[in-house]
Amino acid sequence: MQVTVTRKVSKFLPDPSRVIARFLYTSDERSKDIIRNVMAMSDNDVNIALSKVLRGYARRHRNVSLIFEAHFNKLVGLFKELEIRLNNNDKQRKALIGAYFTMEFSIESAAFFNPSVVMDPDQSELDQGEKRLIFSFRATGEGHISSIVFRSAVIDKNSNLIIEPVGKMLAEAERIKRHIYNKKTFVKKLDEMQDFDNKVSPVFVLEKLGDSFTYGELKRAVEETRKTHDLARNKESIINQMMWLAKSHYELDFSLDSAISERVIFPISETEKNGIEDARFVRFTEDNEKVTYYATYTAYDGHTILPKLLETKNFYHFKALPIHGEIARNKGMALFPRKINGKYAMLCRIDGVNNYIAYSDKINIWHEARLLQEPKYPWELIQIGNCGSPVETKEGWLVITHGVGPMREYVLGASLYDLDNPEKEIGRLKTPLLAPNQEEREGYVPNVVYSCGSVIHNGNLIIPYGMSDYAATYATVDLDELLNELKNSK
Repeated sequence: MQVTVTRKVSKFLPDPSRVIARFLYTSDERSKDIIRNVMAMSDNDVNIALSKVLRGYARRHRNVSLIFEAHFNKLVGLFKELEIRLNNNDKQRKALIGAYFTMEFSIESAAFFNPSVVMDPDQSELDQGEKRLIFSFRATGEGHISSIVFRSAVIDKNSNLIIEPVGKMLAEAERIKRHIYNKKTFVKKLDEMQDFDNKVSPVFVLEKLGDSFTYGELKRAVEETRKTHDLARNKESIINQMMWLAKSHYELDFSLDSAISERVIFPISETEKNGIEDARFVRFTEDNEKVTYYATYTAYDGHTILPKLLETKNFYHFKALPIHGEIARNKGMALFPRKINGKYAMLCRIDGVNNYIAYSDKINIWHEARLLQEPKYPWELIQIGNCGSPVETKEGWLVITHGVGPMREYVLGASLYDLDNPEKEIGRLKTPLLAPNQEEREGYVPNVVYSCGSVIHNGNLIIPYGMSDYAATYATVDLDELLNELKNSK
């Protein structure tokens, strides 16, 4: 029996006009030339040039003058080298210099895909049978740099979506560095990052710090070490790795006047400068019934991937931290929505081919994983993986999977596992739940349907999915029908 899947008409489309203002810097010498040229301009020419910029860009960005000021402040070192001083009356000249060091980045111009979905913390002012949802997406722009963006929608009693208008004035968050590092855990992660045959002890820096330390304390210890030691190349390398790891912890605060669709989590640390990929959001219920939203995602710096974790309670304030441990070395980690037998549980794909399950006492430290599922059917023989966090049902843990088969076609499958022992498989679909149709198979990456999370609403499983990486939509599946098919699939 083939499970009935209802494709919906609603589409989540990329919008290349959604832009953020990024700091633009090439080299010290070119930057110094730009500063000299602006400093040589008359006050009148400065006013005319700045007015033109503001006319063209003030309606495209929130507080664009503050963005120019922030970018100007990044150039303090060059002004010292040039022996140029500007006073508080030079606001316009400072703003114009900041504008020359600013560029627009279209966050969705290349691709828009891999959605996940959770129930919004705010469920007020809704009619009976309705729920408010938050969708996250991987948005990709110039240089294939990915970020996390959001959309908000209300789903009615018939599982139809009313997508809220998408905001144009995008808001980047203020970054806060205030993480406290545990020395033992920090050293363990450094060991994992280093080549086995060429490990260097970081003690020559960490001996200056206590059992716990802040980013600022580590930075001062590094600066002091560099001043007092002539470091060999291997020691300089370990220092760079330490700072790389430390910068991967941060917190974000979004303005309260920003709509959810205007909040962009753009790569800001060295560990993710080439992209934030495939966030799998989950509504996690603690033992004390408190709710926290987590997202596992992959940070990519152009060479190395680092699994990371986002934590939020309201989608305004986020904490980001790396995931530690031997199994934190591949993509596709997905957290269960609650503890199982007193432990956190995670789906993962540590070898790039099979599905695994792991347990831990700490949410960001994962050491061992057990094989859960191997490719079995023709449509998944290249690899299988999860499509987001398991969904709890009365019959067991429902896991939507992706399978890769001939012609690198990505399809969705489904499996069911025991609630108390999620290593025990109850059933598994023999045929794909969802495969790309003629409309969905053309795009940035052809022949791909892919999801990073699902929810249950009014007896239906709601599955958002990307269509060949160019846009996204969603489908519904009658939950009882799917569960019955899974229970009878052995």
